[in-house]
Amino acid sequence: MTNRSVRRTRRTLRLAGAGTAALLALTACSSSGGSSTAASDKSSSTKLSGTLTVFAAASLKESFTALGRQFEKQHPGTRVSFNFAGSDALAASITSGAPADVFAAASPKTMAVVTNGKDAAGSPVTFVRNRLEIATMPGNPGHVSSLKDLTRPGLKVVLCDRSVPCGAAAQKALAAGGLKLTPVSYEQDVKAALNKVELREADAAVVYTTDVKAAGGKVEGVEFPESADAINDYPIAPLKNGQNAAAAKAFIGLVRSAQGQKVLGEAGFLEP
Repeated sequence: MTNRSVRRTRRTLRLAGAGTAALLALTACSSSGGSSTAASDKSSSTKLSGTLTVFAAASLKESFTALGRQFEKQHPGTRVSFNFAGSDALAASITSGAPADVFAAASPKTMAVVTNGKDAAGSPVTFVRNRLEIATMPGNPGHVSSLKDLTRPGLKVVLCDRSVPCGAAAQKALAAGGLKLTPVSYEQDVKAALNKVELREADAAVVYTTDVKAAGGKVEGVEFPESADAINDYPIAPLKNGQNAAAAKAFIGLVRSAQGQKVLGEAGFLEP
């Protein structure tokens, strides 16, 4: 082989080696990028676990319990713990330091107690609305057909306390109709008011449409036009004292999703 041929062969080998090195470097870079993307995808779909504590207005009991079961099914390893009560009592507990991840109130006023106390971890969002209805005993033996009928002498009527959303709404409705009513008792939440009728301890109670529907045949509902002046917005927000922020965000997402809105709509709630 001539000197010229040897030099040409060596040059060809050097170029081939450089090309191979470049290809290996490009492959390594691509592999590294793919691993980074995979890791990112994995972190973005972090599995939820642990207990999620939700404080919710009493009127949300049936629908939120159903959504809680759906949430646990969608996220194996989670458990949803509910505290259902009057919104004012729940707000007071939260501002006193009670640990909870989510608060769903029956009015913006009670939610404001929490946000003003700097206990919310995010801005509240209205997720449903609710309106009032009169609940009577089955068969409506008191022949109640209007809000005005509740003022008749001898009729035992129960209202929610003025401090809770259903009570404040009832007072708005009465004011809209120019009516005054002295109930036989004021109850601390809407379920307690409804229970008085179910137990036949009262002839009628002003509650939410959703509560009448949830009671089934235990009560009979009577709609009244003044309820249009007392529709309540229901806000929901994550809380600072919560121990499971990721699950709180996911649960609020479920409540606001088409799936969640379907459950709430079937319970009788109005769209936000």
